[in-house]
Amino acid sequence: MKKPIDRKKGKQYIKDVKRFRLEKKMMVTIYDIAKHSGYSIATVSKALNNKGVSEKAKKKILASVKELGYTPNSSARTLATNKSWMIGVVFGETLGIGIAHPFFSEVIEAFKRHAELYGYDLLFVSRHMGLQQETYKHLLHRGVDGIIVIQAFGEDELSGVSQPIPTVYIDRPTNKPGSVHSDNKAGSLLAVKHFVENGHTKIAHIMGDPENFAGRERLNGFKEAMELHDLPIQENYIVNGGFYGYAGGREAMIRLLSLKERPTAVYVAGDEMAIAAMKVTKEWGLRVPEDISFIGFDDVKLAQHVDPPLTTIKQDKELIGQQSAILLLDKINNKDKTTAVDRKVIPVSLVKRESVYSLK
Repeated sequence: MKKPIDRKKGKQYIKDVKRFRLEKKMMVTIYDIAKHSGYSIATVSKALNNKGVSEKAKKKILASVKELGYTPNSSARTLATNKSWMIGVVFGETLGIGIAHPFFSEVIEAFKRHAELYGYDLLFVSRHMGLQQETYKHLLHRGVDGIIVIQAFGEDELSGVSQPIPTVYIDRPTNKPGSVHSDNKAGSLLAVKHFVENGHTKIAHIMGDPENFAGRERLNGFKEAMELHDLPIQENYIVNGGFYGYAGGREAMIRLLSLKERPTAVYVAGDEMAIAAMKVTKEWGLRVPEDISFIGFDDVKLAQHVDPPLTTIKQDKELIGQQSAILLLDKINNKDKTTAVDRKVIPVSLVKRESVYSLK
């Protein structure tokens, strides 16, 4: 018969707990944490779930967690809370790069950091066009507590099943409550205004694909800004650059460079497209920004390191990710209630660098 566990506090107790659990092929439990820390099971549970306990209690409980090597049992937590503690991240494959685009990867990283504070894990699911219902049913089968959808194009909302899952869309509004996106139109107004302030009147726009909400909004903002400044909108100065990739930006810029009367300034709906457009402009023997100036949109990390550093509209990717998490967690925890805020529009700002030349 094995020697019973020594219940006294200290190093010997820790050794005894680990030995006993190992021999019985059992994990250290919340009960062991309570005994070792001297706090009740309820207090330990609150501390582990980041709920109302004092800093002193939390510090001592977390020290016990570390010493005993406690790992939360996800199955037990699921049974106790009736939650899977998992969020589905649905991303499209329109770009052919999943979520590797700098904008989306930074947004998801911010979302992940905030969701993890509340004990959630992420399940990534790729969605191809036309397979929305299969994606939703797969997530329903996996029992996720909520879903965020990124890279959404067209009318591709996840729906059509009898058991709705709390869902938030990033970078586009929907017919249903729950979306977070940048103020795209305001960004276009800022870009055109900056060109005009530097003496430019022949302004072109490389737009994102019109199937994309951001692309449409940035185009509408461009047209509105041009009218606001009493500038003519030339149809051949508006070129579709596709889904924000390098190749699309390059091809669109070649079309602008081929015009008999070239623009002196180009507002581009995405930084990767803008970087490609600047490169091909230099390949044609023109100077950037002296011959053609550029403004992008996103403020990806590479934008400040190209030659010349790209002036751009900054999207607050950290705030988009954080606010998406807050909105989704609110929907998860208040399934039977209408959330106070169904749509969050994140402000943008102009980051001035060296890709805009003053004609004044």
